[in-house]
Amino acid sequence: MPSLEQTLQEVLALSREAGTPDEARARELVATHLTALGYRVQTQSFSFHPSSLLGFPIFGAGLGGLSLMLLPLLALQATPGWGALLVWVTGLGALLILSFSVGAGWLSLGGAPREDSNLIAVRGEAPVRRWLVAHLDTKAQVQSMAGRLVAVWMIALALLVLTLMCLLRLGGALPVPALVVVPAVALSAGALAGRGRLRGTSRGARDNGSGVAAALSAAEHSGESGTGVLITGSEEFGLVGARVFAQLETDRVRGTTVVNLDTIDQEGDLYLVSHDRRGQAFARELSGQLEGLGVPVRTRRLPLGILVDSMPLARVGVPAITIGRLTWRTLRRIHTPSDTLEDLSLDMAIRVGRALVAN
Repeated sequence: MPSLEQTLQEVLALSREAGTPDEARARELVATHLTALGYRVQTQSFSFHPSSLLGFPIFGAGLGGLSLMLLPLLALQATPGWGALLVWVTGLGALLILSFSVGAGWLSLGGAPREDSNLIAVRGEAPVRRWLVAHLDTKAQVQSMAGRLVAVWMIALALLVLTLMCLLRLGGALPVPALVVVPAVALSAGALAGRGRLRGTSRGARDNGSGVAAALSAAEHSGESGTGVLITGSEEFGLVGARVFAQLETDRVRGTTVVNLDTIDQEGDLYLVSHDRRGQAFARELSGQLEGLGVPVRTRRLPLGILVDSMPLARVGVPAITIGRLTWRTLRRIHTPSDTLEDLSLDMAIRVGRALVAN
């Protein structure tokens, strides 16, 4: 059988955007490797709409347009004081419903759906006690993950400013100079959000070749049949693979713990990210197992603006966390063509995988 290093070299040579032949070839390589390790590998197929990535840009554009609609209601004394607040609340509600429907894949904006799959790998007959999860797919956008986080923060600022202005309007028309900030903030946020569209390709060495490396390393060194490996698809298009698995395999998830492996760079602290109290307790328990890796291990809640596969699995009601190691420099690389293997060591990712199954 090919070594772990050989399999990873072949996988990371491919740009693995979800639903493309490159991703299908990478999935075949991973399935072959897991089968050679003695795992029974099941393929779980599903379809998704690539237009789901437009949910965030649509929200940003709508927010900019809504801010322009509010300007006369905020500035003109002849309009009722509650008019701006009414337009803001109803407009924002409609915009949230529209953008969420697009982002979740409930509403397609055209284009044929794509086919993708999860790989579910188990060994032995004992029920799975812990799922190790890593997404296989990649994406390249006009902006990096760092740019996306800045866009999210600007959106949050715009929401705060617009809400404050509408509340102040209840006391009377606002002076024109004060209103300059409304379109400035909202349109800037919308422009940043609009950069989330696809452009180019990415090898995704860090996001998420490193997570796949950790999962395969754990699979290789796991001597227990209670460890299951889930390699998800279409994570970059709204966690589709993880949501499908959580929905269709709920009984296999209940009673287990979930460790999602996503972006384990060669620099930075090691983060154990949780979503609820169950996850926080699990992260504290697991942190001791990872302290021997020689890097600081920190537990925290998931930051605003980042989506990871442990989220839909945590909603099943099990302890679920994501492990990642990254810095701001990492965030500036991922989701771009510069996320390559050439200047990346997978040593820490492989060591994390081993540590997770160490007795």
